Amino acid sequence: MATSKKRKVDKEGRRFNERWKSEYFFTESHNNCVCLICNETVSVMKEYNVKRHYEAKHANSYQKFSDSEREDKVKQLEASLVSQQRLFIRAKESNENITRASYEVAILIAKHGKPFSEGEFVQECVMKIAENICPDKKQEFANLCLARNTIARRIEEISSDIKKQVTKRGHKFDNFSLACDESTDISDTAQLLIFLRGIDEDMNITEELLDLKSIKGQTRGVDLLQCVSDAVDDMKLPWEKLSGIVTDGAPAMTGERSGLASLLCNKVSEQGGNAIKLHGLIHQQVLCAKCLKFDHVVSPLVKAINFIRAKALYHRQFQQFLSDIEAQYGDVIYHNDVRWLSRGNALQRFFLLRREIGQFFDEKGHAMKELSDPKWLADLAFVIDINKHLNALNVSLQGKDAVVSQLYSHIKAFATKLQLFKRHLSQSEINTSHFPTLKEVMDCFPKETCGKIGKYANVIEDLFAEFNWRFKDFTIIEKDMHVFASPFSVDPVDVAHELQLELIDLQCDDELRFRHQQLSQIDFYRQLNKEKFPTLRALAKRMLSLFGSTYICEQTFSIMNLNKTRLRSRITDAHLRDVIRVVTTAVKPDLTNVLQCRSQFHPSH
Repeated sequence: MATSKKRKVDKEGRRFNERWKSEYFFTESHNNCVCLICNETVSVMKEYNVKRHYEAKHANSYQKFSDSEREDKVKQLEASLVSQQRLFIRAKESNENITRASYEVAILIAKHGKPFSEGEFVQECVMKIAENICPDKKQEFANLCLARNTIARRIEEISSDIKKQVTKRGHKFDNFSLACDESTDISDTAQLLIFLRGIDEDMNITEELLDLKSIKGQTRGVDLLQCVSDAVDDMKLPWEKLSGIVTDGAPAMTGERSGLASLLCNKVSEQGGNAIKLHGLIHQQVLCAKCLKFDHVVSPLVKAINFIRAKALYHRQFQQFLSDIEAQYGDVIYHNDVRWLSRGNALQRFFLLRREIGQFFDEKGHAMKELSDPKWLADLAFVIDINKHLNALNVSLQGKDAVVSQLYSHIKAFATKLQLFKRHLSQSEINTSHFPTLKEVMDCFPKETCGKIGKYANVIEDLFAEFNWRFKDFTIIEKDMHVFASPFSVDPVDVAHELQLELIDLQCDDELRFRHQQLSQIDFYRQLNKEKFPTLRALAKRMLSLFGSTYICEQTFSIMNLNKTRLRSRITDAHLRDVIRVVTTAVKPDLTNVLQCRSQFHPSH
């Protein structure tokens, strides 16, 4: 009845308003009653007020109009009013669009690592385009302000909006983990990167920059702890929900007593939580590769590369020599320990150009005897092949949003491959099917190399032992990862008591088994009944919230080095943080909200 009565009142009100328009030349605009003739408004929207205004000011002029003339005049006056109002609205929309465009340009400048002053160059380009394509719009483009200070303010406001959105999501996290890494920039300032990975009740994962802390003093574990604590408290994240901390291998990060990871775990325990500390998988894998002691191979090779590339004349001559003989590649590659894939690529390129390098060295009277030594070539070939496998593992561990169980499965798979390699190289009839470069050398020098291959099995055994030792941190959660990744193949007897009954219910449900085969891990656990499988879902959320490596930190340090260079070393720490937040975020800035928070839409502010 109430709804019906309201509709009747609304209908009568509209009819009543139409009568005002036809009899008194009044209409409703922006919740005001406006006279179409003189554009004045009445204080109270009542017929008495409207009628009195019309009779006092306009009746003498318009009383003689016929009904059709009145209707035409009303349409004419109403169109005129709308046109006047539209003029102000259009001006406001124009300023708003210009301001929005400046924000969009600021985002592009940040994401492409350009200085803030590049906005002025963009402005010049836009003006030249406008002059040639749409000269009538030139003034609107001229109102677009992209000055250095304006771009800096835009990036600050966008970064602030992203942080607000991440903070809002953080209030809904059931679990979250941190990835921390520290590096020194070009101005010798220690920069601590802190990334956040959180998951909410609906299994939505957020992986964002928590903060970039610039440290001017010491970088001990307690100093790093203070920075991380400030960042977590500023985001208002509950410490008891912290499920893990992933770092690199620096002593200040991984120290048993005073390392950042240990101190954070202790703080979480004091708050009633339980966090695990993990040493990043990629960094561990790189450290494992260092146990390959083949300095007698790498040292001469590095010296040969330096001989070619250290002198500009030799380098030019070598490149021209390769061009003249139409070699497969046009140059050799420097080896850099900091770059993960550098060693394998440099060795591979050197081997493929070994004959050309030998000829070039002979011409320079600097013969390289190792290139004619079958044993040295066999060692080089083995190092190349094993590094190729290590590089393939490294690439599989890279990438954002990776689940820790998937990353660890790559490590276990590689350890199994090492056992296979060992058997192939230690048996009486050596199998080099997985070592193509070594096979090529053996085919060229069968007598000199066939009896020496067995030593490589011992090297692989040492590498396997190194993998087992370095990845012992992950054995703590290996059972949980197995339950999470393969819940239908786990024996309920071997899991924790609180999981056993839920796991039995899960394994006996054929429909859920079919879903597990068809859906991704996240989607499968997202569809699990919250009331029937609360413990399994809690385990899944804990596993999904963990970082497996500090890859995202390493990638972001590369972005930092592109933004803070020798020519741009005076960028402030706050601006550097804002730029990195804008570059690394997966959150779309809410420009509508940013614009609404402004008091005006002047394009230069």
